Amino acid sequence: MLKSLLRSTAAATLIVSASAGLAFAQDEGQTIAELAGATESLSTLASAVEAAGLAETLGGEGPYTVFAPTNEAFEALPDGTLDTLLEEENQAQLQGILTYHVVETEATSDAVVQMIEDDGGEHPVTTVNGAELTLSMDGETVVITDAAGNTATVTQADIEASNGVVHVIDAVLMPEAM
Repeated sequence: MLKSLLRSTAAATLIVSASAGLAFAQDEGQTIAELAGATESLSTLASAVEAAGLAETLGGEGPYTVFAPTNEAFEALPDGTLDTLLEEENQAQLQGILTYHVVETEATSDAVVQMIEDDGGEHPVTTVNGAELTLSMDGETVVITDAAGNTATVTQADIEASNGVVHVIDAVLMPEAM
């Protein structure tokens, strides 16, 4: 579905916020899982991916689009939430939350913006966990709304990996209210 909308040029692009400027240790052929593991600002995400048993999946063939929350996004969760999710008995819940950040196709910023424009300002996407996110624009910035009505903003876009693309976001998305 998303692939059919990819175009080499689009009228608008995602705007990177001034606070983004994240440093990525990219090597040619690096997977999304490897990229997250090698990027300090995504170290909490990388740890959560490991704890959820998803490193092999995100290191797989893909293609994937990952909306990757920063360490600060995880720190903004209510006290104790992340620690609870990282406990072994909560692995299924953690998997659900993390796969809610993954779409099973590669959608660059140009494609994302084009989909939003083509759909009149909002574009639903189905995530790997089966739930939907809604993509929209706030000026020239892409905003993602989760099932609970919370929003995340894309702060850095189009970080290429061998199995897809990563868009860094400033909040953790939840497939249901917590």
